Amino acid sequence: MNTWFSQLKYLVIGTLFGIIFVKAEVISWFRIQEMFRLQSFHMYGVIGSAVMVGMLSVWLIKKYNIKTLEGETVVFQPKKFNKGQIYGGLMFGLGWAITGACPGPLFAQIGVGTTVVAVTLLSAIAGTWVYGRFRDQLPH
Repeated sequence: MNTWFSQLKYLVIGTLFGIIFVKAEVISWFRIQEMFRLQSFHMYGVIGSAVMVGMLSVWLIKKYNIKTLEGETVVFQPKKFNKGQIYGGLMFGLGWAITGACPGPLFAQIGVGTTVVAVTLLSAIAGTWVYGRFRDQLPH
């Protein structure tokens, strides 16, 4: 049975992840601007480390057939490349550079009192809705 308190682990992990974002200055608008201006390695180091941890994790999961905590097999679906990924990546990067926020740190930024980021959060929600609404009409 799935009760509300069985979901608390996600709240705890999310809170810890947010604290790490704050302490590592990953949510700092200044750090993000430094990255896009090529003035500092800080964010590239954080992102590169995350990519390496992700690659190692996927390799270990595949090599040792690691299962989820519920005992389910982890399945990796192959992804087909399409030109929309280029456009989406450019739009994402532009929005990230302009606002100093991407979806991951938004809640941590709001949590530390950068309430103006609520505009970015509402824009992200609106953009997600627009994408979902017009997804079928977009070029493949």
